[in-house]
Amino acid sequence: MDTTEGSDQPTASQSTEHHSSSTDHEDSQKYADKLSKLKKILTGETPIHLTLQFLYGHNRSDILILKTIKQSVELRNSVCHSATIYANALMHAGTTVDTFLRENLDWLSRATNWAKFSATAGLGVIHRGHLQQGRSLMAPYLPQNGAASGGSPFSEGGALYALGLIHANHGEGIKHFLIESLRSANNEVIQHGACLGLGLAALGTADEDIYDEIKSVLYSDNAVAGEAAGISMGLLMVGAGKDKDEEMLAYAHGTSHEKITRGLALGIALTVYGREEDADTLIEQLTRDQNPLLRYGGMYALALAYRGTANNKAIRHLLHFAVSDVSDDVRRTAVLALGFVLYSEPEQTPRIVSLLSESYNPHVRYGAALAVGISCAGTGLHEAISLLEPLTSDVVDFVRQGALIAMAMVLIQTTEAQESYVGTFRRQLEKIILDKHEDTMSKMGAILATGIIDAGGRNVTIALQSRTKHDRITAVIGMAVFSQYWYWYPLIYFLSLSFTPTAFIGLNHDLNMPKFTFLSNAKPSLFGYPPATAPPVAASAIKLPTAVLSTSARAKARAKKEYDSKHPPEKSMLEEASQSQANGSLKTSKPSKEEGKETDAMQVDFPAEKKSEVEQPSGEELHNPARVVPAQEKYIKFREGSRYVPIKAAPSGFVMLKDLEPSEPEVLVSSDAPASLAPGSSSGTNAGQPNIAGEEEPQPPQPFEYSA
Repeated sequence: MDTTEGSDQPTASQSTEHHSSSTDHEDSQKYADKLSKLKKILTGETPIHLTLQFLYGHNRSDILILKTIKQSVELRNSVCHSATIYANALMHAGTTVDTFLRENLDWLSRATNWAKFSATAGLGVIHRGHLQQGRSLMAPYLPQNGAASGGSPFSEGGALYALGLIHANHGEGIKHFLIESLRSANNEVIQHGACLGLGLAALGTADEDIYDEIKSVLYSDNAVAGEAAGISMGLLMVGAGKDKDEEMLAYAHGTSHEKITRGLALGIALTVYGREEDADTLIEQLTRDQNPLLRYGGMYALALAYRGTANNKAIRHLLHFAVSDVSDDVRRTAVLALGFVLYSEPEQTPRIVSLLSESYNPHVRYGAALAVGISCAGTGLHEAISLLEPLTSDVVDFVRQGALIAMAMVLIQTTEAQESYVGTFRRQLEKIILDKHEDTMSKMGAILATGIIDAGGRNVTIALQSRTKHDRITAVIGMAVFSQYWYWYPLIYFLSLSFTPTAFIGLNHDLNMPKFTFLSNAKPSLFGYPPATAPPVAASAIKLPTAVLSTSARAKARAKKEYDSKHPPEKSMLEEASQSQANGSLKTSKPSKEEGKETDAMQVDFPAEKKSEVEQPSGEELHNPARVVPAQEKYIKFREGSRYVPIKAAPSGFVMLKDLEPSEPEVLVSSDAPASLAPGSSSGTNAGQPNIAGEEEPQPPQPFEYSA
C-alpha cells in the first residue's frame, strides 16, 4: 500500500496545535485589552476624560451674572477686575468653556503685569483635565522651544502655571517641557510660573531631578521666583520629604526675603502631610521659632500632619496659639488650621470655633470663618450658616471677605428649596457687588463667592474626603495652598484641585456610557439647578398724573357749588320711583353679592392649588450620565427589570453596570455632542440663557402678482 498518498493533509496533532496557538493568541489579546483598560483607570486617563465630558455637556453657568459683575466693577479697580477673572475661571472650572473671555477681549486686555499672569493662568482652570490638547490650547502664550518668545513674561509665566493646573497630579506628558522652560528662563516671572506649574504637574512624585531644578531657582535668592520655588518643593515632596525639610528650614533661616521664607514655610508643611506623630519634632521646632513666618508654617504643618484626624492634642495645640501668639498672622492661621484637622467631623467645627468667631481680634474672626468654610465645605450645615451669617456683615472688611468666601464653600450645590438662606445669600452677594460705596476687600470676597457657589458649571462640589471617607490628597493640598491667597492672589486657582463632580456616570464592560435611566424619588425642584438670571427689562415710560394745585381745586369746587344752587335738578315721579326700586334691590342683593365673591374666590384658589400639584411630581427620571448632588444620593433608586443593573449599588460617582441582555445591541451616549446640552447654546456656553440669536424666523410669503 502506497503510504505517500494524502501526505499533504495536516495531521490531527498539527491541527490541535494550530487551534491551541490561536486560542492562546486570543487569550493574550483579551488580557492585553483588560490590562490597558486597568492602566487607563489607575493613571486617571479614563476618569478624567469622562469627567470632562460630563462637565462639558451639563454646563449650566450663568454668564449674565458675570456680565453684571463686569459692568459694576470700576475699570480703575484692578483688584475687582482680577477677582472677576478668578470668578469666571472657577465658575467654568473643567468645562472647557471660555466664551466670556473671548467675548470681552478688550476688557480683558486692561489686565497688566501680574493681573495678566492671573488672566492667562485662569485658562488652566477652565481647561483642567484637557490632557490631550492642553499644550496646544496654551501654545499662543507659551515660551517657544523653551525660550522666551519676546512676548509678555507675565503671559508666558501664567501659561506655564496654567499647564500645571491642566495636568495637576497627571503631568507625565508635560513635565519635560516645564523642566526645559524652567532651565532656559531668565525672567523671575517666567520662573515663578514654571515652578508652580512643575510642582502641580509632578505633585507628590518626589522626583529628585525636578527637586534639584527647583532648588537651583531657590538658591538664586530672587524673592518672586523663590516664593514659588519654596511652595513647589513642598508640592513635589508631599508627605515624603523627611530628608528635605531640614534643608528647606536651614535656607528659610538664612534668606533675608520674607516671600521666600513664607513659601518655604508652606513647603515644609506640605512635606509633613499625613505623618502625624512622626512630624512632631519638626512641628515643635517650627512653632518655637522666633520668626513669626516659620511659626505660621508650623500651624500649617500641624494642620496637614493631622489632617482629618480630629486629634485632641493637635486641636489643643492650635487653640493655644490662636489665643496666645503675639503675631496676628500666626493666630489667624492657627484658627484656620482647625478646619483641616476637623474636616472628617464637620459638625464639631462650628462648636469649637464659636467663641473665637466673637473675638475682639479681626484676624481670629477671619480664621474662624475660613475654618468653618474648609471643614463644612459642601455640607450646607445649618450650624455653619448660623455662625457665618453675622460675620458677613462684620465691621472689618477682610472679615466680611473671608465670611463670604466661606459661606459660598458651605452652600455650594445647596438649593434654596433645601436651605432658604441660599436665596438671601445670593441677593446679598449681588447687593455688595453693585454697591459703589462697598469696600474693595469685601467686594472682592463677594465676586469670588459668586464664582465658588456656581463652580464648575454648577456641577461640582468641594470635598476633602471621598464617599468612603478616604482623604482626597490633591483636594486637601489644593485647599491648603488656596488659603495662602491672603498674601498672593494667583494661588486662588488652587481651589480648583478640591472640586469634585456631583455626577452619576454608569459604565459598561468597555468603559463606555450606555443609555440607561434610573429614578430620583424627590421633587425636581429640591435638587435642581438654580433658575437662570433674568435679563434686565428696559423700563417703559409711565405717564404720571398731572399735578393739580389746591387753589385750582378749591376754585372749581366753589364754581360747581354756585352752579348747583342756581340750577336745582328736576326729578319726575317716574325717576323717583325707579330710584327707590333700585335702592331696594341693592339692599336685598348685597348679601348674595358677598357670597358670590366668596364662591368666586374658592373657585380661583382651588384650581391653582391643584395645578401646582401637577407641576411638582414626587420624583423624576434621570439619564446616564446625570447630576446627583450629595444630599440627593439617599433618594436614588434603580428600576427593577432594567437592562442594566449596578454591580455595586452606588448612588453617585463611577458605577459599573452589568448588562442583563448582552446579546442585544447597545445604544451608547453620544460623546461628541452631549444630549443634555442646552438647545441653542454654543459648546455648552450659554446654557440656561434664552436663545435669542437662534430663534427661527417666519418664512417669507410665496411670490404673487399684484393687481389693482
